[in-house]
Amino acid sequence: MFDRARNWFRRNRGSFAIGAGVAAGGYLAGQYVLNKVTEARQRMSDERIARENLRRRFEQNQEDCTFTILAILPTATENIIEALPVEQTLNELQKQKVERLARSGVAMSEVSTDLPSGPPSLTEIDGKSLTNFSESESYVHASQVAPSETGNGEKADVASQPKRSKVQMWNDIKISSIARAFTLIYTLSLLTLLTRIQLNLLGRRNYLASVVSLASPPSSSQDNNHHIFLENHDDDNFENAYGNDYETNRKYLSFSWWLLHRGCKEIMQKVLQAVKEVFGPLSPREDISLEKLSELTVEVRKKIEGSTEQDRRTTKYLPYLLPPADEEASVLQQVSGILPANSPPSSPITVTETSETTSIPPTLRRLLDESSDLIDSPSFHHVLTLLLDSAFSLLIDNKIASLAYKIPPTSASTSRVIELVNPKEVKAKVANTLAVFCRQAHVIGSGGQVPGVGGNEYLAGMEQVRDLEAFAAVVYSSNFDFEAPEITLPGLSSVECSRPGTAGMGNGNGGKSGKSGFEAAWEKALAKEDGKGDS
Repeated sequence: MFDRARNWFRRNRGSFAIGAGVAAGGYLAGQYVLNKVTEARQRMSDERIARENLRRRFEQNQEDCTFTILAILPTATENIIEALPVEQTLNELQKQKVERLARSGVAMSEVSTDLPSGPPSLTEIDGKSLTNFSESESYVHASQVAPSETGNGEKADVASQPKRSKVQMWNDIKISSIARAFTLIYTLSLLTLLTRIQLNLLGRRNYLASVVSLASPPSSSQDNNHHIFLENHDDDNFENAYGNDYETNRKYLSFSWWLLHRGCKEIMQKVLQAVKEVFGPLSPREDISLEKLSELTVEVRKKIEGSTEQDRRTTKYLPYLLPPADEEASVLQQVSGILPANSPPSSPITVTETSETTSIPPTLRRLLDESSDLIDSPSFHHVLTLLLDSAFSLLIDNKIASLAYKIPPTSASTSRVIELVNPKEVKAKVANTLAVFCRQAHVIGSGGQVPGVGGNEYLAGMEQVRDLEAFAAVVYSSNFDFEAPEITLPGLSSVECSRPGTAGMGNGNGGKSGKSGFEAAWEKALAKEDGKGDS
């Protein structure tokens, strides 16, 4: 019996060997598949966590942008208000009126109740408009206090100046009030985009630095393995290699000084010229409809931005936002007090090739170059146009319409009122609209709470523009492969990345070489904007 069993196993040993091999192979294949499924699940989990972390960082970055804008905007506002002293001209006009009444022997208290009842004249316009302008007294800047209140030296300076007529002063008030509000809108829009570019570029680098830090070999101190330090500790670690050091960030952010002190004044000159050409023929006593005012505002915008889509795309805003290369070192000196070695504090910087190289390190140079290319990109011009549309609509269609023309804002409850009162037929004195322009300029340039108004409504309106967040998302998520070429970043496999040398970013061509990776990422961000930060 045993011999028969032994013979049977001997005859079928090949089958047994094959069966055992199949079973072993099946087991190994099953283990392999199981391991792959586990790895895929872990990878998906890591990717989901990384995306959530990236989303949180991105949203925090946008909040930081808002606070930064509100903190530095008053600097530009002060410079613009100082250059266009509407209230000072108004004080001068009031003083002339007081002197005229004093010479005629009429008490000032009698004027407010004894205005002419005939056709509108400059005298009547003075009485009504000065009342409107007086509401903005709380906004008067210290530099615009009447010269008689600032000292004897100022009196002598004013006395030496030729005395302007009432018509000339009203014309100055007209041009300055409108130009000041428009200039602040352009400055706020450009500052919003510049801050978004700066903080999102730095936010991207900080994120990369944190990923590189976690991916780097563990240090001897076990307590610091999972801690990310954003400060500069003057060591050659991964974070400093990616520009995530305090000094580079500080220098890069300091270049916003150019827009706040130089760029805004250059914008102001361009706006002043356009306002003079368009609004110059208007008389303060003239009646103007809201529709006509909107048309004139559009004409001013066409002269500044361009009348066609192609003109708007080719308008250069880079000179307003960043200094030319030969002035970068002097800006750093102006802002940070950075001087060459052995240079006395009072001596200006002479920008040579050596000093420029010393003042602008490679990491900072790359940030500035990428910022320049972003500013020259078509997407920047597109988003800027939308921000300006939002701000001008709020100013003209909302504030001017309700405060000067007494047209209630459009809503379900006021739609019937607007149907009965045709906004196109409602007219107001130009002088009355100037009072609103004057007050709104301070609201546009406010850095926080304005008495009786609240926060900066214009900045809040701009942040509601859908394409602004899409633009910020593209800036935050682009060029990951260029920043970290040797690191596989979790959660970024589906992000459209562009290498500067091939996508028109970082090579100085402003994205003109066809449809760049940046443009593809821009379109993808717009398509996925409903995801709120899933960049």
